[in-house]
Amino acid sequence: MADVEIEDTFAEAFPMIAGRVLITAENDDWAMNSARSATGFASSIIMSPAEAGIEGPKASPKKTPDGRPGVYIQVYHRTGREFKMQMLARIGQCILTCPTTAAFDAIPKAKKRLKLGRTIRYFGDGFQKKDQMAGRDIWRIPVMEGEFIIEDKFGVKRAVAGGNLLIMAKDQTIGLEAAEKAVLAIKGVEGVITPFPGGICRSGSKVGSMKYKLLASTNHPFCPVLKDSIENSVLPAGTGAVYEIVINGLTLSLVERAMKVGLKAAMDVEGVMKITAVNFGGKLGPFKINLKDLL
Repeated sequence: MADVEIEDTFAEAFPMIAGRVLITAENDDWAMNSARSATGFASSIIMSPAEAGIEGPKASPKKTPDGRPGVYIQVYHRTGREFKMQMLARIGQCILTCPTTAAFDAIPKAKKRLKLGRTIRYFGDGFQKKDQMAGRDIWRIPVMEGEFIIEDKFGVKRAVAGGNLLIMAKDQTIGLEAAEKAVLAIKGVEGVITPFPGGICRSGSKVGSMKYKLLASTNHPFCPVLKDSIENSVLPAGTGAVYEIVINGLTLSLVERAMKVGLKAAMDVEGVMKITAVNFGGKLGPFKINLKDLL
């Protein structure tokens, strides 16, 4: 294991409303095509209409309601109204439209359930039919290919967003390798997502701006190109690149587990100098995940 400094600090996570959808299809490729489309433009709630991502572990055909391969996606938002609209839009535009897919609820024990399938059924223009599959209430909606099957209700729950790791490395190549290995390890944890492209963010942000009226702006103390020209750089000497990994999960323990495996994977890469996390002094969220505790 490389000699990496782990800063004695914490990641500050916060609650968001989450939904989880199981997309099944004729094969893995079409399930993934739909999942990628349904989780697009959803890296950060700062400017995206939602936060969303694809879970790493795929669903075995032995465990899906229709016996076909599947993939899990998660969608997050701060407010219930906007969350419902995002779920409807992403299912209706990106799963319903995709060849061979079906959509099932993947939070079966949720106390609160939204009538998403019951709403999308209207696309069937009166020709839709209610049915059951594997003990689930579903709708069969006629489409040009055949039928789109969607579960009647989908669970919604309070989940955890904003777990994070910041990896400081000697150069871009080393930093990217470490971040990629961390994301790969995180993908082995069921129930979490990394919403940024490829799971990695190169443009970490701070709240507000020193110069403009913005919600967020570049986290300048972590920018290597500025380290010799600002007084508050936090980068070790020789740092050439910093990558951030953001993690959302269905529970706090899942986010902690994902951060732990990601941290250990990044530490194994020679040339990683320091790993830290972003927090806002406890002002943003109630969940504090201490990096030292993860070790």
